[in-house]
Amino acid sequence: MSDSLRDQLLGLGFKPAPVPERKPDSRKADMRSSQKASRPAARQPDPARRPHADRPRQDKPGQGKPVHGNGRPSASKLQAGQGRPPSQPRTREEIDLARAYAIRAQKEKDERIEAERLKQEQARERREAKAKLAELLKDQGLNDPAAEIARHFDYGGKIKRIHVTPAQLKALNAGELGVVQLDGRYLLVTAALLEQAAAIFPPAIALKVDPTAPAADDPYADPQYQVPDDLVW
Repeated sequence: MSDSLRDQLLGLGFKPAPVPERKPDSRKADMRSSQKASRPAARQPDPARRPHADRPRQDKPGQGKPVHGNGRPSASKLQAGQGRPPSQPRTREEIDLARAYAIRAQKEKDERIEAERLKQEQARERREAKAKLAELLKDQGLNDPAAEIARHFDYGGKIKRIHVTPAQLKALNAGELGVVQLDGRYLLVTAALLEQAAAIFPPAIALKVDPTAPAADDPYADPQYQVPDDLVW
């Protein structure tokens, strides 16, 4: 029936047809009721049991901040000014101890600096003395390439030797000549030049014979004295 005809009939007094009442589906209602019945009831809290959060906390052994014996800070921390709350001032004893450590550290530093300065100064003086000695002994050596006599002497705790002629050996044993070490070489020089070398750099004097000294003081003065090769450096 179209809307216009329906409106005309309603206008003449006809009532619309009653709409049948829709009944609920009994099957769905039965399923919902069965699901409610099978659902477990909510678990009620047991008043006899206390929740875990209400239990008092118990620290295990080894937990928490470590302490030393009686619970006081160690001596190393006291020396460094640690081991106390920031708000608690240091005691007079701790301040004096820290000041003493600072003074000792500064003193040790100054001593190291001074020792290094002296070492460098001595090295500089040694270089200058050796350079001056080399200038003094330039072309002044009396070493003879044809010399065949080995004159042994003790220098620096080791047995050294220089080859001389018979005349040079006699003059050397009489103190008229001497031996100077320069850059690993042993130079035969006059007694006067030996004195000048000793004034410039004493460690360079390798052999200076005192003619008035007993012969036992210089056992190597005898040209017949033989030294095994394995003892000569």
